[in-house]
Amino acid sequence: MAMKDMVEEFLNYLSVEKGLSDNTITAYRTDLYKYCDFLEKKKKRLHLNEVDRPDIRDYMMFQKDGGLSPNSVSRNLVAIKVLHRFLLREKYIKDDVTSVLDSPKLWKHLPETLSLPDVEEILKKPNIRNWMGIRDKAALEVMYATGVRVSELCNLETDNVNLDVGFIKCIGKGNKERIVPIGKQAREAVQRYLQKVRPKLLKVGPQKALFLSRLGKKVSRQSFWKLIRKYARLAGIDKHITPHTLRHSFATHMLERGADLRIVQEMLGHADISTTQIYTHVNKERLKSIHHKYHPRP
Repeated sequence: MAMKDMVEEFLNYLSVEKGLSDNTITAYRTDLYKYCDFLEKKKKRLHLNEVDRPDIRDYMMFQKDGGLSPNSVSRNLVAIKVLHRFLLREKYIKDDVTSVLDSPKLWKHLPETLSLPDVEEILKKPNIRNWMGIRDKAALEVMYATGVRVSELCNLETDNVNLDVGFIKCIGKGNKERIVPIGKQAREAVQRYLQKVRPKLLKVGPQKALFLSRLGKKVSRQSFWKLIRKYARLAGIDKHITPHTLRHSFATHMLERGADLRIVQEMLGHADISTTQIYTHVNKERLKSIHHKYHPRP
């Protein structure tokens, strides 16, 4: 079996047996196809059973020399390790040559966050005197109120929102479901959108998605990216902003005000608490900056 055929069988396993999302499968495919291409060009290898440890180390160095960050190189190695474990279990290969390879040491990149005044400025910018501003205001309020990923926001359905109780139901990575509270201001913004705007956007028949485009279709992730950059620019914020910036800000602001780390982990939908712990480092960096700014002997 050719290398890329093995990769496809592995990806099918991840999709069917493990229930990983389409986005995750696509990322694995991209990484593993590059791995196969490198091996084929290096030694014209046609079977992963012939791969040895120096081949994989060469691939890691090839990525590093190509300007890939240590985080990305490490992510690629994880994909390769999981692939080789699968192939060993299925008896496609005799040995797992990746078992003793260590991931490159990761540099800690603290997530970009916004101050509370910056978030407030962004949330004030949509013009709620027109339909688009009402919709955008509701979307931004939900993003900051709940910390949802942009993909989760796109896939949010009207049936997933309970404004009376104050909760939304998210379908996250791996089709895992979680319930997240939604605050008063976000609820009011969504209620305004549901009453005044969404019924007018329903042009192509019944539509489950909560947030609709002018054509009556589900708003895309790219549209939400453009949306938040637009309002950040209007708010005079001169830094690189993405929808994830609001998610990072949500987590950081919650922890700054004393929220329990486990609760924030649950609301963000992190499988591993170590992923959530990065925000405690953000808090420490902020404390250090405040200390340096205000202490008489910094």
